[in-house]
Amino acid sequence: MIRSVFKGAGSALPANCVTNQELAERVDTSDEWIRERTGITCRHIAGEGETTASLATEAARAALADAGIEASDVDLIVLATATPDSTFPATATKVQHALGCNGGVAFDVAAVCSGFLYALATADAMLRSGMAKCALVIGAETMSRILDWEDRATCVLFGDGAGAFVLRAEDVAEDGPGILASKLHADGAHGELLYVDGGPSTTGTVGKLRMKGREVFRHAVVNLAEVLEEVLAATGHKPADIDWVVPHQANLRILDATARKLGLPIEKVVVTVDRHANTSAASVPLAFDVARRDGRIKPGDLVMLEAMGGGFTWGASLMRV
Repeated sequence: MIRSVFKGAGSALPANCVTNQELAERVDTSDEWIRERTGITCRHIAGEGETTASLATEAARAALADAGIEASDVDLIVLATATPDSTFPATATKVQHALGCNGGVAFDVAAVCSGFLYALATADAMLRSGMAKCALVIGAETMSRILDWEDRATCVLFGDGAGAFVLRAEDVAEDGPGILASKLHADGAHGELLYVDGGPSTTGTVGKLRMKGREVFRHAVVNLAEVLEEVLAATGHKPADIDWVVPHQANLRILDATARKLGLPIEKVVVTVDRHANTSAASVPLAFDVARRDGRIKPGDLVMLEAMGGGFTWGASLMRV
């Protein structure tokens, strides 16, 4: 059967790492307050010259090097972001040009924190259908550019970064590697709980991020547990079969609650929110890259990726590495 097989991963972080203590010097907060509520200790903030496209390009280059694949072999780039360099053209086309793989397909996906899962499922469908042979799937964000730095309830939660996967369509055995199943959902009825108060067709401004944290937390735990169960049912697997869960890194409490709801030990959950904070669409591939490079995720492992974000959007994918 034709599957989208994982070939390599890469990530990129801005040079400037800001600790909670440094943040407390400019915002009415404290290291203790942030740690207790989120588990975050620091985050990377993009500086001058660092953009969503530049971070995405750096992550893509690292992923291609990891995969041992030339940029010229890539005929599809799907880039997930809520913070594009510009309204248009798509940031994916900027990455395509920077890599020198012009001529294929390149476009952006907007699903906020679930963006990478949406991008992954889209690329997977295109690879399996024969529309492409080799894909870069990227999640990249500069969330710091849309934060209200006077709102201590939100500005302490987010960071910037990028992560990328290289996927290739390959004919594999049923028990072989590749993306086994993906499930995606959206519910626009809750859009007012997590949103940006601007946009080209409404205010003509970029706007700032707004969030009602307690309500988002409640929906996240329920929705994530349900979509994980959907993916497991679709593949005939049980929670115990999963080697690693790589979740969206929003909040340590959400990660703990989701693991408990599924009966999974927290030791099977990859956690990087402490050092990266919430990097929106970049968080899943960033966390995956960390766990793979430190030796936790190995070839043959069954890995569940999951995320929920503004919209609401949410989704999960099960992949054998």
